[in-house]
Amino acid sequence: MAGSVEKEQQQNQVVGIIEEEKLQKQESKSSIKITRTQVESGEGEREMTPTAANSMHRSGSRPQLDVSKAEIQGNEEEKYPTILLPNQSDDLSHLALDIGGSLIKLVYFSRHENQSVDDKRKSVKERLGFSNGNRRSYPILGGRLHFVKFETRKINECLDFIHSKQLHCGGLESRYSDGVTDQNGIIKATGGGAYKYADLFKERLGVSLDKEDEMDCLVAGANFLLKAIRHEAFTHMEGQKEFVQIEPNDLFPYLLVNIGSGVSMIKVDGDGTFERISGTNVGGGTYWGLGRLLTKCKSFDELLELSQKGDNRSMDMLVGDIYGGLDYSKIGLSASTIASSFGKTISEKKELEEYRPEDISLSLLRMISYNIGQIAYLNALRFRLKRIFFGGFFIRGHAYTMDTISFAVHFWSNGEAQAMFLRHEGFLGALGAFMSYEKHGLDDLMVHQLVERFPMGAPYTGGKIHGPPLGNLNEKAKFSMQISWMEKFLRKGTEITAPVPMSPLGGTTGLGGFEVPLSKGSTLRSDASALSVGVLHLVPTLEVFPLLADPKLYEPNTIDLSDNNELEYWLTILSEHLSDLVDKAVASEGGTDDAKRRGDAFARAFSAHLARLMEEPSAYGKLGLANLLEMREECLREFHFVDAYRSIKQRENEASLAVLPDLLVELDSMDEESRLLTLIEGVLAANIFDWGSRACVDLYHKGTIIEIYRMSCNKMRRPWRVDDFDDFKERMLGAKNNKNTRHKRALLFVDNSGADIVLGMLPLARELLRRGTEVVLVANSLPALNDVTAMELPDIIAEAAKHCDILRHAAEVGGLLVDAMINTSNSSKENSSSVPLMVVENGCGSPCIDLRQVSSELAAAAKDADLLILEGMGRALHTNLDARFKCDALKLAMVKNQRLAEKLVKGNIYDCICKYEPVS
Repeated sequence: MAGSVEKEQQQNQVVGIIEEEKLQKQESKSSIKITRTQVESGEGEREMTPTAANSMHRSGSRPQLDVSKAEIQGNEEEKYPTILLPNQSDDLSHLALDIGGSLIKLVYFSRHENQSVDDKRKSVKERLGFSNGNRRSYPILGGRLHFVKFETRKINECLDFIHSKQLHCGGLESRYSDGVTDQNGIIKATGGGAYKYADLFKERLGVSLDKEDEMDCLVAGANFLLKAIRHEAFTHMEGQKEFVQIEPNDLFPYLLVNIGSGVSMIKVDGDGTFERISGTNVGGGTYWGLGRLLTKCKSFDELLELSQKGDNRSMDMLVGDIYGGLDYSKIGLSASTIASSFGKTISEKKELEEYRPEDISLSLLRMISYNIGQIAYLNALRFRLKRIFFGGFFIRGHAYTMDTISFAVHFWSNGEAQAMFLRHEGFLGALGAFMSYEKHGLDDLMVHQLVERFPMGAPYTGGKIHGPPLGNLNEKAKFSMQISWMEKFLRKGTEITAPVPMSPLGGTTGLGGFEVPLSKGSTLRSDASALSVGVLHLVPTLEVFPLLADPKLYEPNTIDLSDNNELEYWLTILSEHLSDLVDKAVASEGGTDDAKRRGDAFARAFSAHLARLMEEPSAYGKLGLANLLEMREECLREFHFVDAYRSIKQRENEASLAVLPDLLVELDSMDEESRLLTLIEGVLAANIFDWGSRACVDLYHKGTIIEIYRMSCNKMRRPWRVDDFDDFKERMLGAKNNKNTRHKRALLFVDNSGADIVLGMLPLARELLRRGTEVVLVANSLPALNDVTAMELPDIIAEAAKHCDILRHAAEVGGLLVDAMINTSNSSKENSSSVPLMVVENGCGSPCIDLRQVSSELAAAAKDADLLILEGMGRALHTNLDARFKCDALKLAMVKNQRLAEKLVKGNIYDCICKYEPVS
């Protein structure tokens, strides 16, 4: 919103509010603090959860792995079970390999195989009667990590598997795959085979193997499993498995013993901090190699299975064999302790064929396992490490192997050290390679559709402007659509002066020859009655909002700018705010020289408009504040500043989403009446985060986002300047248990990004959903200041839904996001019975809204609505404060301008409006 130019004492009053509240922050409901600097640097006063740290990732170089609520799918005994990632939103790279001397290990990511985004869109459209937007793709929550192995000697089977699932080109389910192999594709791989078989992968699959260091991958994979996945680590003694959950801050240091063909022993001190301290060449390859020679088994698994039927006493010399069946108690050796592996074969005159292969396999397994366990403990002892984790495909979840290793560690440490194992022990390297992916060309795929469909100044070609037909626009209107904003200015060298009217055309305004099309079904404005700037007004599908009580009497603007003093005040506001706006616009484009040139051109062009209006207030016809603000936004877009507040919005969204879970827990602890009041207070408090208001920007810089939100909540206590809460409460609570009287569908016109939408309106929407009311969030089609847009909302909701089943189920039912954890053919009863949460575009690109011109999508959504909530200065104060509707209406706003406060509510800056107007 346009900022206020307040007196010095008013600014001092704002600072006083901050200082007063900072003294009380010890008593605030939440102690969470996230400063702007901390948000940008990823730091914070409390440890950030993986979800909070990764929220709203869109522009980084690495896709984010969201492990919140991650869990293993399958029973305790299942080998290499799938890992569910229910909150995963980014598409991850789909495949990574660990190609060892004996085995190839694969880790790949997938969504739900049976989930269809297009089917979800269709079902919502059919059931609710409108399309829920034309956005290209919806956020998808959820995915799975799969684990598969092949023998290296059967590498062609591995290649066939990859090809059958199209994992080398994004996977069958990928939103980014066109089903054609990318000849420049890259697959992350580790292990010696990544070098040995690189040419074969290029020849067969057309992809290159990007080689990652083997030790780096092992450690990264182990750290991921140990820190993020519950029921991953366990002990195994005498056939008993017991899961161990280790706190991430208590994990390091530990010893990682990776038993592959050989054995590496790695001291791990932290993420990326490790040292290989020892190893042995007696490992899995030794077991398989000797076993194959001695038993003729054709695979490692066959050899391991054989051992389960064996009896090593026919092969191994035991202590009891030496001492006549007695223990050697003096040194703590029992009669069953192995004194010499294969020692009995020395004294027995038998040929190899006379020994049972089962006994050979078991004796060999015990020999290698005991030695690895002993060497591991001795290395742990060197560095005083208490925890030893064993991984690698030698173990394979084999109970006898784990028992043998555990016994060795327990025996040699006198019970002080503990052997622990991992359910995905053989996939550590592949997992580490998987997480090493850089993001390849997946950034910024969600391009704003309306910008593509209706670009400013796009030439008329064949009756289309990159999209919809022009329909019933007459030829003069089509001609006028060829006129760009720049063509409305006279150029003299590098100077841009005020616009001049073009040659008069029948049925045009005085601004550049643009014609105002008639709204569908009504003639709300004559061609010369209002300022017409912006392509959105030329979209043939804009309609009258069907819930207006009387469209003929509707006037959007609350402030009458026909008063020259009033017009001068707001023109001055826009002029004084211009420098800050230009700085943000240039920064949003990376601060390049080109952006600076365009910023300068925008400033001069917009200043020329303001100067002309100052001299000739009626130059563009009847003028309201909404028109002024829209003119500024359209001018920004004409100079190719699509979203001047982009980085600010993302930063505020991330900070707010980080603390949303705590707020929801707090709300859920309240009784209904207290919760409803707190929700309305929260909407008003969160609305203070308005980057267009000069006073609010100054306020913001005095504290952290959460501190200010909490301070604002404390100041929002009733009574408010306009306070109809009791009437609204009576309506809401009275309809609690009566399906016939509760609201069927609510339209929530949302305002700012950040705390406003995340901590204010989303919790309110959640409460309505909880009560069985369908909720439609109505947001801008195009960016305007820091207002949230309909394109941005699905991603915000997807992040919020990770912490709230109500939002998650409602968004999935409403087709707003796709829950990859739910099979569409077998949805849970809870999900199928949820009411939908939806988002629609309002057809507007301004901080204010004229309800005579809304998108057809919004008009369709409004037909079954019986509750309307207008929030924020632009939608509930500057415009629509006096509007009347055919349904219940609630108008919520904080007055962030002293002049408006005095003029509209006879109050002061930061006074609040809770205006409830039940349908008559």
